[in-house]
Amino acid sequence: MKKYILPSVSILCILVGFIIGNAISNKVNAQHFYIRNGQLMMAPSSKADQMLQLLQQSYVDTLNVDSLTDVVLDEFVKQLDPHSSYIPKKDIELVNSELSGSFSGIGVQFTIQSDTVNIVAVISGGPSEHVGVLAGDKIVMVNDSTFVGKGTTNERVMHTLRGPKGTEVKLGIKRNGTPEILNFTITRGDIPVHSVDASFIIAPATKGQAKIGFIRVNKFGETTYKEFISAMAELRADGATEYIVDLRENSGGYLDQAVKMANEFLQAGDLIVYSEGRAYPRYEARANGNGRFKDVPLVVLIDNFSASASEIFAGAMQDNDRATIIGRRSFGKGLVQQQFPFADGSAVRLTVARYYTPSGRCIQKPYTLGDNEAYRHDIEERFDHGEFYSADSIHYADSTTYRTKNGRIVYGGGGIMPDIFVGRDTSLYSPYFNIVGNRAYTYQFAYRYADTHRKQLTKFTRWQDLEAHLLAANWLPEFVKFCQDKGVEPNDEQLAKSKQLLIRIVNAYIVRDIMGDKGFFPLFERDDDITKRAIDTLRSKER
Repeated sequence: MKKYILPSVSILCILVGFIIGNAISNKVNAQHFYIRNGQLMMAPSSKADQMLQLLQQSYVDTLNVDSLTDVVLDEFVKQLDPHSSYIPKKDIELVNSELSGSFSGIGVQFTIQSDTVNIVAVISGGPSEHVGVLAGDKIVMVNDSTFVGKGTTNERVMHTLRGPKGTEVKLGIKRNGTPEILNFTITRGDIPVHSVDASFIIAPATKGQAKIGFIRVNKFGETTYKEFISAMAELRADGATEYIVDLRENSGGYLDQAVKMANEFLQAGDLIVYSEGRAYPRYEARANGNGRFKDVPLVVLIDNFSASASEIFAGAMQDNDRATIIGRRSFGKGLVQQQFPFADGSAVRLTVARYYTPSGRCIQKPYTLGDNEAYRHDIEERFDHGEFYSADSIHYADSTTYRTKNGRIVYGGGGIMPDIFVGRDTSLYSPYFNIVGNRAYTYQFAYRYADTHRKQLTKFTRWQDLEAHLLAANWLPEFVKFCQDKGVEPNDEQLAKSKQLLIRIVNAYIVRDIMGDKGFFPLFERDDDITKRAIDTLRSKER
């Protein structure tokens, strides 16, 4: 009997174990399976997944579920903070390339005038230069299809001209003085993305005063630190001993690049920034003491559009009493985003933490979950409040006082408040200037003038000589006629008031069209109020 009982008991135990295990499994996994038409089916992991599956299986018409998913995810993320975002697959390459060291394209800078793509500059050594495309050319066809009209937007142009390295794009070009359309087949290549717009000596050494170097950084991308250090080294070799770092309109970018830049100016152990979030452990960045510019006099320029990594750099300099911050209150973006990819190539940039300056200030200005509209209009409200013109108009959301390394009081609650506030100077503004400026007629006229006189203007190699030529050319009557043709009647009194400002701006734009940023910024910054205050500060005991 024993030889029969033992196997029977074993089989019984196995069956009982199977039944019990199955019951437990069913209980645990009941939420993952369901019965449909007599078949066992896996249930979606969320109500949203269930809805999408129902649409695929049961909706009366065929749907593009991928497109629908993009819409749903975009709306979902809009209910979060203002800086979390969903990036569809079609936009991911363009978005990522904004901060990368390079992208694949044809190598031109362009502007859209009268619904036509006008090439402002051809990047030296790039694919377009190799085939003979010139500044001033107009792109009227792409791959044998017309490429003009109201649908010609910056986004459309970039999506069309950029593409995988080694691929070809055929352009139909209209060139001044040539009646026929010129056809060029261009093979896309790597185009460098520069973070440093310009670096130059803004103030020479005179009467025993130091030579001042000026560096403008437009964003914090993959190559920012490398470009910045190279520019600083060149300025030092040129004799600069004091420096101005311009972060105005710099919307930020990669944290590590801002930290590396800050490290160059701080002593060993100085806190640069820290961040933390609910599921994000506290992270601290401190200077290692190996910086090459730890003792140089320094001024940092910021404005209402300096954000994120720009504010981290400025906050580190201010809280460590390392530099004088000049300009206007910064934007107030202190949220840390991490990009999470999806299997289909799309991604979500999700806020995971907050940034804090060394004194403990949170850079982020207040916001309401899901109310992105009010957040977007914050800058407009600041303007209407008078904050662009007077420091007394600034409202601090956080009344807590914080102290710098040397005990100075600073405030949080949104952005970095400069040590020296410089309001907008409206003494040369007039209704006429506001209209032609807001409608971008200054820029449009400058491009047309540069394009018309390009052969003559390109003979100049120094921006000073080109400016002198433009001042002697007396183009202002032509500009007034240009604006009049567009419906803006001249006003002698208002023109007289704004004449010098108009001449400065249009001349700077013309110089940029001919010489690029290396000519534009030295000319434009020479008469800029904030830059002039920075020079005065470095040359006084105010710092």
